[in-house]
Amino acid sequence: MDTAILPSTFLLTLLLSVGLFFFIRASTKDRIKTAQLVSEQDEAALMSQLKEYFRSRSYRVAEVDREQNRVIFEGNVRPSWFLAIFLTLLAATGIVCLSLVVYLLFPNLSTFVLAMVLLSPLSGLFYWKKSGRLEKVSLKVESTQSKQTSSSKITVVAHRDELSELQRILHLKAGE
Repeated sequence: MDTAILPSTFLLTLLLSVGLFFFIRASTKDRIKTAQLVSEQDEAALMSQLKEYFRSRSYRVAEVDREQNRVIFEGNVRPSWFLAIFLTLLAATGIVCLSLVVYLLFPNLSTFVLAMVLLSPLSGLFYWKKSGRLEKVSLKVESTQSKQTSSSKITVVAHRDELSELQRILHLKAGE
């Protein structure tokens, strides 16, 4: 067997393991974005729809700033069982691959290498502990008048998934 194959395979597997580590760590990061959305409805009708939307998604009104016409909603984000299990399986697969390469390079470490797979549930636990959090959504609604119709412009600061769901459910268009 070529002696250069094992060290290079080890290096590539180690690099993939580092990528897996950062992927697991990134699974808990906030992905907060600001979006400008436009609705054809007037401000009062839109605001009642927004309140109903967030109430249905288990958010509550945390703060109302009438001067700036801004409302802040709060809700608990629950971790996903699917993602916790997926990350655990992904970590187990990565550790098994790394273990096999380490075993080929250092056969005397066989017991220790296979025991490393027992660390994989830590990735699911890490995700579970870090991803459950209180999330805030900030809305600022402004009326815009044109000659024919009145519409509303909404500035939303929220998680990117929440923004896309809000836009889809309430049929909002992206603004400038």
